[in-house]
Amino acid sequence: MKKQEQIEEWLRRAESNLERARAGKMSDKVLYEDICFDCQQSVEKALKGLLVSFEIDFPYTHAISKLITLIESLGIDVPEKVKKSVVLSIYAMDARYPGYGESIGEEGYKEALELAEHVYNWVVEMLNR
Repeated sequence: MKKQEQIEEWLRRAESNLERARAGKMSDKVLYEDICFDCQQSVEKALKGLLVSFEIDFPYTHAISKLITLIESLGIDVPEKVKKSVVLSIYAMDARYPGYGESIGEEGYKEALELAEHVYNWVVEMLNR
């Protein structure tokens, strides 16, 4: 797969996760933890798409902090709000499994969605899409 195709695929998947997160709780059976996982996935995939654009190998990790560190190693000034998205990493593991994390309420979901939207938009801007 060509580099541009890889970038587009990472962003397509990031946008898909973001759209699912935006849909919110469609019923009482939907857990905020699962929607927040989509927020985390959107950020992770968007950042990986950005790294692909710079031809940087990245670990297959859910740790957003590792991805941001790689981006900063390129001399890119990562905005504070993008850096704040590291808090979403907890949604990749602990929050998704019973007994590992606390329940997430509507306020936590809204904060996660705001961060995910901000990171996605920043990556798109960085890629001049």
